[in-house]
Amino acid sequence: MPHAPPLGALLRQYAAGSALACDPVDQGLLNRGYRLRTTRGRYFLKHHFDPETAAPEAIARQHRATQRLAALGVPVAPPFAARDGRTVAVVGGHAYALHPWIEGRHRHGSQLTAAQCGRLGALLGVVHASLERVMPLRGRAGTEKGARAEGDVRGDASAPETAPQPPGGRTAPPPWHAPALACGPRTEKSPAGHPSAEAADPHAGPDDAGADPATTFALIDDLLAHVRRHRPADSFDELARHRLLERRALLEQHVGRRPPHSGPVGWVHGDFHPFNLLYRGDAPAAIVDWDRLGVKPRAEEAVRAAAIFFVRPAGTLDLPKVRAYARAYRRTAGATPSELAAAVHRVWWERLNDFWMLRWHYERGDTRADPQFPAASALVVWWTREYDAVCDAFAG
Repeated sequence: MPHAPPLGALLRQYAAGSALACDPVDQGLLNRGYRLRTTRGRYFLKHHFDPETAAPEAIARQHRATQRLAALGVPVAPPFAARDGRTVAVVGGHAYALHPWIEGRHRHGSQLTAAQCGRLGALLGVVHASLERVMPLRGRAGTEKGARAEGDVRGDASAPETAPQPPGGRTAPPPWHAPALACGPRTEKSPAGHPSAEAADPHAGPDDAGADPATTFALIDDLLAHVRRHRPADSFDELARHRLLERRALLEQHVGRRPPHSGPVGWVHGDFHPFNLLYRGDAPAAIVDWDRLGVKPRAEEAVRAAAIFFVRPAGTLDLPKVRAYARAYRRTAGATPSELAAAVHRVWWERLNDFWMLRWHYERGDTRADPQFPAASALVVWWTREYDAVCDAFAG
């Protein structure tokens, strides 16, 4: 097994028995995961490998958030505590965490009914409202200072007070159910309609304006040069060249629509998409992979998630399902139609200027995101043409 975890040393830190089988889970793009079976049960073993998300304080913050969300009935899978009470085990300089194994399957928006789309939007709204309740912001929102202050107020992040124990101790979190839709207080609003300064600053700073098109034009030229140099040329190169030229023309046409700043911010999951949500039957069983937990615009996460869940293979959005999802999200998160409309504009602009899949392919030689590129690259073209209809689906 490539990158095999040090099971003996790890399991000695937990009351989790002896290893019987350990198989890698392939779907993560950031960190490494393993399906682990021991003499005590089944677990998900996570190797926090990605340097951008593997800082000990960031991992501990993720663990603390999921433990508190579980206490509210939100479907998550908090880590188990080791014998020393900590939820992060460090072996050989690498950080690991042991979670309960959640049996379930991933479901794309095409597999959801309209009612289930509403429940999905409500679930994300509950996540945002609950994070607001259990992870109150301190200091200037949207900054690392505010994030650090949250940890300072709550005490030692590496040994949370609610850390579950492996089998024989505390059990997995309770399943999510409809009454949880009402959990979490709403943010106090100022006369201007934004969250109060004590809770969240709606403007994260001068650098939060939408992407600079001048930088994007330079990136397009650089990527086109990569495409030309790639030999032998293949169908991916052909599509990449077409989309880059198309995107440059679109950006030239809409260069004056750069959004000035983001909307209200708060703690968000940061990576809410089908591969990070497990279903058991028709009900959500667990939201997983909290590596991108951070202080960001909440409504933009709602729009960004919908653009992943409800994109069709041809690069269009299923707008009736988006509408059901967005209405439920607004209701449970306490978000206004104007917040969603502004978020639609910012995420559209982000998509217009973003080429992360091509950068992975040409700059890093990482092709794992290649299958997503055809639909994702077509979506922004369709979104630009159908901008008003998309905005109405989210905010109408």
